[in-house]
Amino acid sequence: MRLVPAAKTKGLAVTNPSSSFSVCFLPLYFPAPLLFSVTATLQVSISLNKVELSVGESKFFICTAIGEPVRLEWYNPQGERIVPSKRMALHTETSRSRLIIYNAIIEDAGIYRCQATDASGHTEEASVVLEIYQRLTFRDVQSPQEFRHGETAEVVCDVISSPVPVVVWYYQDKEITEEHHSRFQVLPNNNLQIHQVTKADEGVYRCEASVEARGEIDFVDIAVVVNVPPVLSVSQQSFNATADYQESVTFTCITSGSPDPVVTWHSLLSSGKAFHEIVEPGCRDFLPFSRKSISEERKVDRDRGKGSSWSHRSSTFSTGWTGDGGRSMLTIRNIRQGDGGTYTCCKATNKAGSQERELFLKVFVQPHITQLKNVTAVEGSAAMISCVADGEPLPDISWRRASDGQTFVDGDKSQDGRFEVRGRHGKSVLTISGVRLSDLGRFDCEALSRIGGHQKSMFLDIEYIPKFLTNHTIYYSWEGNPVNISCDVMSNPPATMLWRRERFTISAEGTANTRVHSAEGKSVLEVTPMSDRDFGRYNCTARNNIGVRYQEFILAQADVPSNPYSVRLSAVSQRLATVTFMKPDSHGGVPISYYLVQYKEVGSQDWRDVKSHSVQTTVVLTGLEPNTTYEVRVAAVNGKGQGEFSHTETFQTLPIRESESRVGSPPAVHGQRGMGKAYRLGLVKQDDGGMPIVEYIVKYKTDKEEQWMTKLVPGANDFAMLQPLQWNTRYEVEITARNVKGLSEPTFYQFFMPQKPDITAESLFSGLGLGAVVGLGLGALLLLLVLVDVSCFFLRHCGLLMCITRTLCSKKTATSGKGKEIEEGKAAYLKLPLKEENGKESLKPDTIEIKVHSDNSIHTKPDDSKA
Repeated sequence: MRLVPAAKTKGLAVTNPSSSFSVCFLPLYFPAPLLFSVTATLQVSISLNKVELSVGESKFFICTAIGEPVRLEWYNPQGERIVPSKRMALHTETSRSRLIIYNAIIEDAGIYRCQATDASGHTEEASVVLEIYQRLTFRDVQSPQEFRHGETAEVVCDVISSPVPVVVWYYQDKEITEEHHSRFQVLPNNNLQIHQVTKADEGVYRCEASVEARGEIDFVDIAVVVNVPPVLSVSQQSFNATADYQESVTFTCITSGSPDPVVTWHSLLSSGKAFHEIVEPGCRDFLPFSRKSISEERKVDRDRGKGSSWSHRSSTFSTGWTGDGGRSMLTIRNIRQGDGGTYTCCKATNKAGSQERELFLKVFVQPHITQLKNVTAVEGSAAMISCVADGEPLPDISWRRASDGQTFVDGDKSQDGRFEVRGRHGKSVLTISGVRLSDLGRFDCEALSRIGGHQKSMFLDIEYIPKFLTNHTIYYSWEGNPVNISCDVMSNPPATMLWRRERFTISAEGTANTRVHSAEGKSVLEVTPMSDRDFGRYNCTARNNIGVRYQEFILAQADVPSNPYSVRLSAVSQRLATVTFMKPDSHGGVPISYYLVQYKEVGSQDWRDVKSHSVQTTVVLTGLEPNTTYEVRVAAVNGKGQGEFSHTETFQTLPIRESESRVGSPPAVHGQRGMGKAYRLGLVKQDDGGMPIVEYIVKYKTDKEEQWMTKLVPGANDFAMLQPLQWNTRYEVEITARNVKGLSEPTFYQFFMPQKPDITAESLFSGLGLGAVVGLGLGALLLLLVLVDVSCFFLRHCGLLMCITRTLCSKKTATSGKGKEIEEGKAAYLKLPLKEENGKESLKPDTIEIKVHSDNSIHTKPDDSKA
């Protein structure tokens, strides 16, 4: 605001450059208080003679008249009588009047006169000067003020005052100056201009105005918001999916912009028709999807707007928004082939603009094998295996042999030329020429494309002629001793097996001295030789629909072993002697069970027997008399019986001299597990020092304990039983022999107790000796034979009981052996082949082929096709 000369007054005019009004002020050269009077009886005065008032303030003036006024009136600066209004009020009494000006404005400035009139019409008046000034005022300043990123922004700060204010801008508590802020400029109209505004310029700006003449200052804070156009980015633009496999695909658009853009998705079906549009209002929270049918009218909750879903055919579409980098997602579940196409990712729109991106969904059909079957081929023939598969794109088909992992693809041919693959249009055929048994097994067909694969397996079964599994064809026995001749066959399909003796077939029921026991792939002929006629050749025939094979077995007559030789004596002392020898040249066709060592004093007729431990060729003689001559001989014993004795050897024990009597040696120890928590230690007496062993001192403990437990064993005993012991524990043993001369040096032994066994049938019978088990088996067999014989007597009028009831039993009736189980291990020692020690020739059986002609005659000939 500035002062200028008034046009029609002798005063000054106040002019505001920013407005169109002016205020005139008269010269202020009349004395105060203002008093005009004509007569001494009428005087008028006003309480104030000059007042400064800011726009918007209120003020009142009191006019007082002395004398006898009949009227008091107020006049405005325009000379018009003031009439009461909303902004100006008058309260007049006889000699007093109050003028009130409410909410003063610039136009109210000027000289106000109060005029008093008496009864004679004489008037007197007084005046007051009212000066109005404009305080600092911010007019319609908006906050926030928004601008587009990159444009020139003008932050408006409209402030008025009189006189004109000085305006300063601040940002982040620092004054904005052009030398420090090249992009910032304060315009003449006090607005702030920002060139190429960016998001970094966003914040609160302070517009501060001041009037130095009055010391008046005020400010206003203006929030500047920079709107950034939407920017869309996609991490993956093209997607592949497989139809009809419950798969889902999620399109993700990463959006940025300020304010948060409103996101829309739309796409075309394979038919080309738009199916839906989804709107995702800008938000920073994620809510669960709601589900709607595509046929329903689509509704989006603008307040929540966090997600939506709908269905099309069998596919489910759903959308979502997360605050993680402004991600907008469209998820398609249970994808069908028709869901493929172009999707317009998020048309993102905000105040600053919009942007959209396209994504592409390619829907593939997973490879699927539609035809693959098991195949059965005959050994030596050709097998063709076919595999058919479909898919989009059409898959490649390969084969894999499970036995060795070898793979075959279209066009492949193996090195031996037996495997070849040919295929086209989703079909592949694997041809195997000259099928072998090694080809038996699983083959995998795999259909593979760039989007996945499918695998199925088939089984190639090979049918082949029976094959014999063993070359053990010689068995030994003797009259009255049963032997099991086992014929083991591998074949597919399973073979029927029968036995022949000379020209006759042995029936399944057997004969008087033969029994046939059959199982899958195995037939056992039990023969009990009764005379020399029962020894000889037996033929096993195996037949299936592929062919027939024969194998000949020989039942030879066993003999007792020959005599051992090279008998030697060693470690001879006063009471001990060790006998060693060589095993016989021939065991007679039956394994040797043990060796019998006999010894006696020279001149005596009583031989004493000592059996070897198993088939060991070393035997220790104990309890001998000092200074005595003995004779010793050895014989071998097998199932047939005892063989001849070896040449008799003579030895003499050492004498005992009084000066040489001494403490004996500790015993030799061997151990074996006993029943339950017991362990049996075998004690073999060694040199007794010329004096009888009184006792053995046995001390034992676990390997984790320090304290020994002691057990005293009489010197005549040959074993010590330790019990009870702990399971799964190692024990240490120390044994000392004592005679009347004292204690021997100790001998040491260790053994381990196993874990506690489970209670099974095997453990229940483990406590029975071999004789008890054999006895139980023979008893069960005898009972079974009696039951079978009684059944044959009543049902078929045959059997042993029938023979007894008849006077003539010359013709033996074959007894039935149905249901008889193969006794595992029976006469097992008879199944070992003959082994001659000194290079003697063993019997070599011939494999023969038996053919039955139409006249029921049987001819035999050698067969080269031995299995």
